[in-house]
Amino acid sequence: MHAETEAKPRQVADEVAERIERLILDGVLKAGQALPSERRLTEKLGVSRTALREGLKLLRAREIIHTSQGKGSFVARISKVDAGPLMHLFNSQPRTLYDLLEVRSLLEADSARLAALRGTEADFIMIRRRYDDMVNTQAADTATHAHLDHAFHLAICEASHNPVLVHTLQSLNDLMLGSVFACVNNLYHREPEKRQIDKQHARLFNAVIGRQPEQARRAAADHVDSVRQNLAEIEQEEQRLVRATLRLEGWT
Repeated sequence: MHAETEAKPRQVADEVAERIERLILDGVLKAGQALPSERRLTEKLGVSRTALREGLKLLRAREIIHTSQGKGSFVARISKVDAGPLMHLFNSQPRTLYDLLEVRSLLEADSARLAALRGTEADFIMIRRRYDDMVNTQAADTATHAHLDHAFHLAICEASHNPVLVHTLQSLNDLMLGSVFACVNNLYHREPEKRQIDKQHARLFNAVIGRQPEQARRAAADHVDSVRQNLAEIEQEEQRLVRATLRLEGWT
């Protein structure tokens, strides 16, 4: 009898933890976001405060959430890419930008296709908001626009309703922002390239919310492949300028 009494709270705590984990996995609760108050969580989950606290204790032990004294509990950066030798190599070798863009092409093409197939009206509202933010803030500083560009692509990925795909892309967040920043910094001040990117974003946006999966897949892949090609051409142009300058100065 005593063993049964002890087992019941543990089962409820496991259920609480599992339900909160599902909210995190599905992107309802995002990395760095504060968890709702205990009162709101007990109401939403329909459990006692004791069961909730036990469930949160399990999540802290699993390092899925962390608690800051006086500030509350927050979703941990569970998909953060840790610093280390691999990250150092990625950041120190410029050619990895093209490798990253190749990965983006593969992942974002399929996420766009799935978003067009599975996206809900709520997903499309969010995608439209991110698209409008990006379009209406093109005059802002480069870093801001890079973040808005990335948020637009991430909103499409979230509409795929594939948590593994979403968290895989989020795990590359810092590297992704780096590639978007490189794109914006190098291409947006060139009017022909800027117009091309704007058209590609519009094509991708319209295909996804128009529920055209194959068009969305092609639009996403073509966009990233085009960015990669344009950046490669700019790099080659800069290298030609350097070589010509060195020859002019008598270094060769």
